[in-house]
Amino acid sequence: MAESRSNIVFQWVKSFFWGFLLYLFITTFLFSSYVVDGNSMQPSLSDRDRLIVSKISYELHTIKRFDIIVFHGINKQDYVKRVIGLPGDSIRYHNDELFINGRKYAEPYLDKQRHPLVGQKYTGDFTIKEATGRKKVPPNQLFTLGDNRLSSMDSRHFGFVPMKKVVGKVSARFWPVRDITARF
Repeated sequence: MAESRSNIVFQWVKSFFWGFLLYLFITTFLFSSYVVDGNSMQPSLSDRDRLIVSKISYELHTIKRFDIIVFHGINKQDYVKRVIGLPGDSIRYHNDELFINGRKYAEPYLDKQRHPLVGQKYTGDFTIKEATGRKKVPPNQLFTLGDNRLSSMDSRHFGFVPMKKVVGKVSARFWPVRDITARF
C-alpha cells in the first residue's frame, strides 16, 4: 500500500515537472500573454485587454504592413503598435490620409476613432523625414503608429523600431470575454 502511494506521488511530481517544462517551452519560444497598458491602440485594443502574442509567427512569416506587434521599447518597456512602414518605405500623411511610397492606403481600423474636434486632424500632416530625420525606413527597422493617433507615443516620437526588438505578432485578444478576437 505504501509503495503504491509513493508511486502515485511520483507520477504526480513527474507530470507536474513535464507540464512545467512544456509551459516554459511554449512561453519562451512560441506564445506569451501581454496586457495592454494605456489607450494608444483604441479602438482596436483597449487598456487592460489581455492578448496572446505569437513569438514564432515571424520565424515562419515576414512582418506585414498593418500587423499589430509587441516590441521592446525605451526604458525596457514593451509597446503594442501597428506596423505602418517596412524597410525601404517612404511615408507621408496629408489631410488624414496615409501615403506609402506615393500610394494612398485606407485605414479602416481607424474609422470608429476618427472623430476629432472640428478643424483638427486625427493623425496630422507629416512625412517620415519630419518625424525621424530619414527619408525612408532603414533596413531591418519598422515605422509604427498607435491607432489612437491623438494619444499615442509611437515612431513619430521615438523613431524606428529595430526588428530584433519585436517580441511577436498579436494573435488574439482573450480578455475581456465579450471582445474575444483572433487574427488581428
